[in-house]
This record gives sequence, C-alpha cells and structure tokens, in this order.
Amino acid sequence: MSSSPQEAMETQDRQYQVGHYEPVPDEINGFDLKVTGTLPPDLDGRYLRNGPNPRPGEDSGHVFTGHGMLHGVRLRGGRAEWYRNRWVRTSRLAGSPSQRADGTPDLTAVTANTHVISHADKLLALVEAGLPYEVTDELETVGPCDFGGRLTTSMTAHPKEDPVTGELLFFGYSPRPPYVTYHRLSAAGELVETQEISVPAGIMMHDLAITENYVIWLDLPLVFDPALFGRNTMPVRWDDAHGARLGLMRRDRAGEVRWFDVEPCYVFHVGNAHEDAAGRVVLDAVRYSRKSFHTMWQMMGGHVDEPLAGGPRMGELQVGNVHRWLLDPATGTVSEQALDDRGVEMPTLNDELTGRRSRYLYTITESAVVKYDTLAGTSQSYDTPPGAAPGEAVFAPARDAAGQEDAGYLLSMVSHGLDQASELLVLDAQDMTRLASVEMPRRVPFGFHGSWVPDRQK
Repeated sequence: MSSSPQEAMETQDRQYQVGHYEPVPDEINGFDLKVTGTLPPDLDGRYLRNGPNPRPGEDSGHVFTGHGMLHGVRLRGGRAEWYRNRWVRTSRLAGSPSQRADGTPDLTAVTANTHVISHADKLLALVEAGLPYEVTDELETVGPCDFGGRLTTSMTAHPKEDPVTGELLFFGYSPRPPYVTYHRLSAAGELVETQEISVPAGIMMHDLAITENYVIWLDLPLVFDPALFGRNTMPVRWDDAHGARLGLMRRDRAGEVRWFDVEPCYVFHVGNAHEDAAGRVVLDAVRYSRKSFHTMWQMMGGHVDEPLAGGPRMGELQVGNVHRWLLDPATGTVSEQALDDRGVEMPTLNDELTGRRSRYLYTITESAVVKYDTLAGTSQSYDTPPGAAPGEAVFAPARDAAGQEDAGYLLSMVSHGLDQASELLVLDAQDMTRLASVEMPRRVPFGFHGSWVPDRQK
C-alpha cells in the first residue's frame, strides 16, 4: 500500500534535528573563552539562551518539543569568563508523562525549552505548555515555579514586563476550557491578578503585546485538533474557518476584550506595540500568510493538510514579514500594512521601551541580523559568513545610553555548522558593526530565545 502525502512528510529527513538544529549529546563547562575584537567593558552580566535539545537517540517529533537546554556565557571586564550548558531538569526529562492517570495535565511535566527570563530575582526557563522552571545563575535547575500555588494554568514563554511598573503580564492557553487565561505578576513576583479571556476554541497563542493601557490578544487560526493528540507532533493545525482577529483589553478592566477582525494570518512573535497621539494602538509583528506558515510548519515537524512533496528544506523557507496593524478603539476599525517583504523572525527591541513608542526593531534572516528604523522606513543589516546561522539578536543597553534608544549592543549566538564551534557575536546596535565575538568551546545548536541579564538584575 502506498503512503499518503502526510505519511511521506512524517518519514522524511527530520529537518528539525539536523544541520544547525542537531542537538549536542552532553553538558560541558568552558573557561577564559577566546575573544576576537574588543568586548565592551559595560557588558557585565550573563547572556542566556534556551532551545530544544533532545537526548541522544530521541526523536522529538517537532522542533518545539525537544527537551530544553540552556546555554550561558558570563561576560565581565572585557573578558568572557565562562560558558556552560545544562538541560533543564524537568519531570518530563526524568520520564514523567504530560498527563496524570486521571487525564489531567501535569504542568510540571514540560520541556521548558523556549525562553529564559529574569524577574523579581528569579531566573525562569519557560515553555507555553506548563509551569516555568526556576534555575540558578549557573543554570542548575531549582524546580517548577507556581508563584506560591497561585498559578494553576500554563505560562506563555513570551511574558511582557512593563518597564515603568515592573509588572509581568502573561497568559496561559489550553485545549480545554478555559482556553486562555490572563495573569499579572507584581514587580516583586507575586501573582496578583488572574482572569479568563473568552475565545471560541482552543488555540495556540504563542505571544501577546502590551501598551501603557492595553493588552493585545492574538486569536488566530492555529487550533487544537483532537485527531493529532497522541501523535509525535504538535496537536494543532491551521483552520480557515476559525478566522483571525486581534483583541484590545484595557489593563484596568481585565477580561473585557474588544475584537478586531483582520486578514487571515499567524503571528508567532510580536515586535512591539504603543498608543499613538490619536489614541490608536500600533502593533508591529512578524506575520505569516497561510502559505508561508505551512512551509515553515512542515519543516518543523508540524501537521499540514496539504504537505509539499519531499518537504521544504533549509534555505527554502517562506518565513514571516514585518507587518503593522493600527487598531482604533474610537471607531472600531483596523488597518494593516506590510513594512517589508523580507523573510525575518525573532523580533527584539530595547526592552526599556516595551509597550511604549519605539523606533528600532531587530530581527534575523537565515544569514543576517537586520535592524529596522520604523520611523524612517529604512533598514540595515549585518551579514554573517556563508553557511552560518545567526540566532535571535538580544539587545543589551549601554551604560551611558543617555536616552538614545539604540545605544547598546546586540548579542547573537551564531552557528557555523556541525564541524565548527559557535560564536557569541557582539554588534554595535547603532551602526550594526561587529565589535567582538566570543568563541564557544563547542557547537551550540540553533535555538529559540534568550536574555541579557546584567549583574544589577541578578
């Protein structure tokens, strides 16, 4: 009997575990790392990055579901003091199933593989399927964190910290009601607000945005499919019938959402949002069309209804584009426009402007780090060598920024392939020139998200 196109797709080369994505087999330490160029002396802290790293011999089934591994580099006084990598020691890594015997989810049995952030003197490894895991400055696992028993849902890997109030705003989603739940942590790390957000079905909501007065919700057509549960993949698929809409919720009236229908699309990652002088909410994000989503999703190991024969390959992906939506609470209207047609991902910014008007957005392509000037409508890029793959560009502010938004540095872990060590690339965020690179003692697989944690925020 011949195989179906979907079965053929599922047995093709595992693109999500080969090449730049190929996992490493162990944990190591490295000290007094080689630096080329000059590390800025005000880079005093830790660069931390998370990503999937299945154990030797494991097939994770999807790039999103490998066990989380943290990579860290300690910078101080113009030196790179150490590198270390550690698996996040979750109960899932220890072999616990994601569901208990009674069918309820075990929110500690997760991969913790997507992001690592600092908030209220805690380092948290995040994945959207369950609870965060606290880790130490040296990347050893402390254990799951439920904020004193108050968090009873999953936690997104993309919370937003308000730079003025210090609050951390986030949500959890689920295939069962309540489908989406909003949460707010105080600056001190106390869970002080929880509120259900009404959506019509279980959806994969990867990110959110905030402004000074609003939370922006993304109710988009990636829905849970019961037929995919129990299979070695993510149990979600694109559903045209679900539609696409953005929601505005005032932060002082949690749970009351005003929805705006938009053209069908998907968004993994937002760049930033703010309120303009006319009271409109401006949202910049990386937008996928149905076609670009499906080519990327198939390569990552996801289910698509009409898989491409032979599957998409690295270097042939149709990724998202930087896009802008204008949502007007006064008129109930929304407009949208593409800001660029280049395929990019992993948008970042100076986090001190999260939810406020910002000018610069940093992204990556398969071979470059790109800086957008959203006010001037221009961009500039730093191209990595042929065959190299830059990771997310994390912004670290300069000590003497003096109010200049882009005064600082971009830190990107660059993979050079299976037979070469990776490097931590340090760029001047203002002119996109290379300042230094730190040679890793090993190859670091291409991963997801990370943070710069300066010593003053330990």
